[in-house]
Amino acid sequence: MKTAGEHRQVKLRSMTTQQTEQQYTSGVYAKRDLTVIRGSDATLWDDQDRAYIDCVGGQGVSTLGHANPVVAKAIADQAATLVSCPEMFYSDKRARFYQVLKNILPDGLNRIYLGNSGTEAVEAALKFARISTGRTNLIATVRGFHGRTMGALSATYEPKYREGFMPLVPGFSHVPFNNLDAMDKAINDQTAAVIIEVVQGEGGVHPATDEYLHGVRSLTADRGALLILDEVQTGFARTGRWFACMHSGVKPDLMTMGKAIAGGVPMGGVAIADTVKNLGPAVHGSTFGGNALACAAGIASIGEMQRLDVPRMAAEKGEYMRERLEELNAPVIREVRGKGLLLGVELKSKVAPFLKGLQAEGVLALPAGMNVLRFLPPAVITHEQIDRVIEATARVLAG
Repeated sequence: MKTAGEHRQVKLRSMTTQQTEQQYTSGVYAKRDLTVIRGSDATLWDDQDRAYIDCVGGQGVSTLGHANPVVAKAIADQAATLVSCPEMFYSDKRARFYQVLKNILPDGLNRIYLGNSGTEAVEAALKFARISTGRTNLIATVRGFHGRTMGALSATYEPKYREGFMPLVPGFSHVPFNNLDAMDKAINDQTAAVIIEVVQGEGGVHPATDEYLHGVRSLTADRGALLILDEVQTGFARTGRWFACMHSGVKPDLMTMGKAIAGGVPMGGVAIADTVKNLGPAVHGSTFGGNALACAAGIASIGEMQRLDVPRMAAEKGEYMRERLEELNAPVIREVRGKGLLLGVELKSKVAPFLKGLQAEGVLALPAGMNVLRFLPPAVITHEQIDRVIEATARVLAG
């Protein structure tokens, strides 16, 4: 056990870390009073060696969990061999990653563009849609979230993210989600693409219905527009299939990827169908896109997901966690919804106090808007840990 003096030293180090970050940080992040030091599987530890069950999951990055030894070794080995190799040269790791990724993609997505984040993937998909169709207009949905760079932000709906940066990229409009009639009225001969999330994450954890997805697919195909499915948060087994669109069988023209794609190493990508045209040299590019380090991490990460059968784990544990949440019957709960291990609990009051209460109970979770409690645990979370999360949630929601 630590002595009183050792505890004081730990507390001082924590204060120094937080004070240093506050001194130099940009100011664009709201910080929680927690300094995370290390992780393993679905557990994180702070600088006082207190353990937390991680239901933030790196905002959807850590589907495979923290500090997977196979992924860590692949990163270390590649870092000692070659880190950067721009796409002007061929790369053995990039070629292998293409093969590994192609094997889990929905049928019909035969080409891949690699970047560094989900937002970059969205930017690329928007550009590809415009140059492919020769059209300029893009349709997104109410409550949709696609990123914060200028093009992705133009597709994002939430006013608080947009208002300080107007005017945004012209040609974007938003229609109600899961409303096929509204989408039917919106798509015309100037529509380059429709971009939607299969499950809205940031916007409140709202799954699209199969009928809606098939309807949007039919409308875009009939009118010469492309369908972009944003799978940045839902991809890589988060919902119980490799990609959430596989639940319905809907095949997009462009599918954006990120977050869990490379086991925590920054990477994003766009999977591309043959319906997308005019992608020649210099249409788009990235200095770090497809670098050898990220590709090595991606190969190892997908390999581990296959070995562990993470899609099955996410489906089974997600169903179990959802059933346990539905059993709570707390008066403050309005609805439980989601798919796989992307779960939301809509509350009748603001979520912030409950997030703070959960942290005090040793559980880290996310908001999804002002009144939705969002859980994004790694698929390697145990049933015993899920039970502890539910018990802590029950105590916090009971006040």
